[in-house]
Amino acid sequence: MNCRAHGGDGNWAPLGRALTGGKYCQIEASAAALLDEVEFNAIPDKPPSPLKASGLEVNLVSYSKGTVKSMPGFDVIKKLPSFVYLSPAASIGSEVNYTVDLITSPGCVVLMNDDDRVLQKDLEFIRYMEEINGLFVYETKGESLARPTAATFGLGSLPPSGAKGGKKGSHHRNMSLDRPNLLRIMSQDRPELRGKGLMKRFTTVDASKEVVVVVDPYSTGCLIVQEIQSRGYKVIALWTKGFSDEMKKHVPLSCGTMKYHAEVTEGDNIGETTKILYKAAGQLRIVSCICGGEAGVDAADVLSERLMVRTNGAQGPFANRRDKKVQQELIKAAGMRSIRQAAGKQFSDVEAFLRSEHYPVVLKPTDSAGTDGVKLCHNFEEAKEHFELLFEVEAVNGGFNTEVLCQEFLRGKEYVIDSVSRDGEHKTMAVWVYDKRPANGAAFVYFGMLPIDTNSLEAKLLINYTNQTLDALGMKNGASHNEVILTANGPCLVEMNCRAQGGDGNWRPLARALTGGYSQVEGCVDAYLDKKAFYSLPTIPPSPAKAFGQEVILVSFAEGDVIGTPGYDDIKELESFVFLETGVSVGCRVEHTVDLLTSVGSVILMHEEEEVVKRDIAKIRQMEKNNELFELKQSSRLLNAVSTMNFQNLSLQG
Repeated sequence: MNCRAHGGDGNWAPLGRALTGGKYCQIEASAAALLDEVEFNAIPDKPPSPLKASGLEVNLVSYSKGTVKSMPGFDVIKKLPSFVYLSPAASIGSEVNYTVDLITSPGCVVLMNDDDRVLQKDLEFIRYMEEINGLFVYETKGESLARPTAATFGLGSLPPSGAKGGKKGSHHRNMSLDRPNLLRIMSQDRPELRGKGLMKRFTTVDASKEVVVVVDPYSTGCLIVQEIQSRGYKVIALWTKGFSDEMKKHVPLSCGTMKYHAEVTEGDNIGETTKILYKAAGQLRIVSCICGGEAGVDAADVLSERLMVRTNGAQGPFANRRDKKVQQELIKAAGMRSIRQAAGKQFSDVEAFLRSEHYPVVLKPTDSAGTDGVKLCHNFEEAKEHFELLFEVEAVNGGFNTEVLCQEFLRGKEYVIDSVSRDGEHKTMAVWVYDKRPANGAAFVYFGMLPIDTNSLEAKLLINYTNQTLDALGMKNGASHNEVILTANGPCLVEMNCRAQGGDGNWRPLARALTGGYSQVEGCVDAYLDKKAFYSLPTIPPSPAKAFGQEVILVSFAEGDVIGTPGYDDIKELESFVFLETGVSVGCRVEHTVDLLTSVGSVILMHEEEEVVKRDIAKIRQMEKNNELFELKQSSRLLNAVSTMNFQNLSLQG
């Protein structure tokens, strides 16, 4: 009981008077109660029924945040037929945040109309404006274009030494190797996940006398190691100089503890490294040298050439094929669609390009680990700031960036084409497309990765372009993970990663199911160690696929301290569920998902029936929207929000 008049600056007063017929509201009645007994006694004991007008007060809700540059939505609202009054809580230059209670509401609007249908239409329009973030235009800022990796969800290694962490308990900061908050839930009752129908691999009779060198085996590289070992070969892990101890422990949970014939560190030069490897091999014959991750690509190319085993080589124009700038130059020289770009070691090298190019533009280190340091910048000042920042921060694989690449922003869907090659013959293992949509005020939020039918026109275009790219880059042997955007004038390479797809290989069970038994992991090992098996692989995956499924990247539409995770139990009961990996557990603080750093986790779904997968995806998306993934610690502010929402949904009709 509040022993005073209704607050809210009295914004409700015009509507209150209209509801009673225009004669009084609580304000006039309060004055009469104190000053005019006759007038007070003439006021009815309760408002008339039916009410004399239709209307409501709408508390505005923000699904985005930022510094307000302009407020076009307010101008539109004022022109609605039912508009009476607007009380904004934001202004140009102020900070707007996600609305979670009355304090964070950006304002309120009073609507009133004799026609209930017009009133309802205006209310629905305001709610639509909120959902599309049409109330405000914000000052622009750099936007990350990083793609999903295991570390996205708090799964892999520690951040580079010296990197600054965020606030304690935030779910996207939980990346310690002890993984205190890591949760991996796997399906226990799916027979097709226990090897049923998988292609069997055999090896040579004397494999026990042979050894394979894997350079920097981390993430999916660990799966490749175990596939090699399953065929009877020993494995030597070669760690490149400067490769961090933390990254050496980046082992997928599915691999358990890694065991090698030997672990050695790269020497000061190729001759010394070769001697180290021969000594570690002992009586075993070195039959192959494979990269186990992005950091090992260059060393694997050089060493495989020196060891006289199957190699991509590191001579001439291919000496720096991992360099993102060189990649674009090579495909441009081959007459293929490439990205407009400029690179430099100092800002003056790229300034002219940044002043003439249409914004937004993409900035990235030329030799990054795929997604490290990639940023979308919306104006010259942001681009300059990020350029300078990239020379100050340590790269994800250790060391510091030496050159920054500035590129045009490609517009179109982004695809992934995973391939394996042997002696210049390319086999496509899978084609995927990223599901990116607006959410929580951000333009590019990852919702998942979906397989593409290889018989579709888009897949045919992408596969043909990718094979040409592999030829242009001299990629004759091994796995490749290719990121391509299908623009209005054809496919264009984003970057070629000369190794298997990362993400801890979480996609492998789904990839096997789609093909009927093989994935890029098996194909990579075939390419190096089993000629017959490689040539028995189809050139492209079967169409239609042998199963249905996708990776679902979880999105949070709520924020707060996690005290329960009931959604995980519901997800693992889904019929198509394979596994869930997340860094969010009880005790973490979950935030609104606006980029990969704030993504909640990854779920793999797979089933023989497409409708089952669609139904389970819809269920997960509904859980996200209804904030049913987590139980969050409540506060008095949240109670106010509930009360406010209940009030604003009332439609007072005459």
